[in-house]
Amino acid sequence: MKSMFVTLSTTSFNELIAAARSPPALQALQSRGYQKLVLQAGWGSLPQPQPSSSPAAAVEAFRFKDSLAEELQSADLVISHTGAGSCLETLENGKPLIVVINDKLMNHQLELAKQLHRDGCVLYCNCSTLVDTMQSMNLSAFKPFPPGQPEKFASFLNKVLGLQ
Repeated sequence: MKSMFVTLSTTSFNELIAAARSPPALQALQSRGYQKLVLQAGWGSLPQPQPSSSPAAAVEAFRFKDSLAEELQSADLVISHTGAGSCLETLENGKPLIVVINDKLMNHQLELAKQLHRDGCVLYCNCSTLVDTMQSMNLSAFKPFPPGQPEKFASFLNKVLGLQ
């Protein structure tokens, strides 16, 4: 079953949950062959079940789990707030990612989203353009995220601290 996972991590971003559950988003989801939508609401409002007339075959929602590894591994597409940890964890799992900027926050989100987009790793949008992004996305155009190289950082840090 082709699935999409929406995650907010530990933040609150009710607008993203509402946008992902909207009838146009669910229709876009279904038209792209997705049969399941999993929502991780974080500290935001936990969505109420929708009437059976919903175009999505299955919608699940939860607030938190000890780990999101299972949801990330089973997802065919991830939509996330633009938190650095959420983005990196998704990309390290090799999943296509749409990051959604929270326009109400003045922080690093837009810079991070733009850089990951320039690198070819993600698509980014805001809540009002999420459906358009879902309808026009080309998941085969994503470039794999390069694996981390912690040994290079450790070597650099050792040099800066005079430990080498």
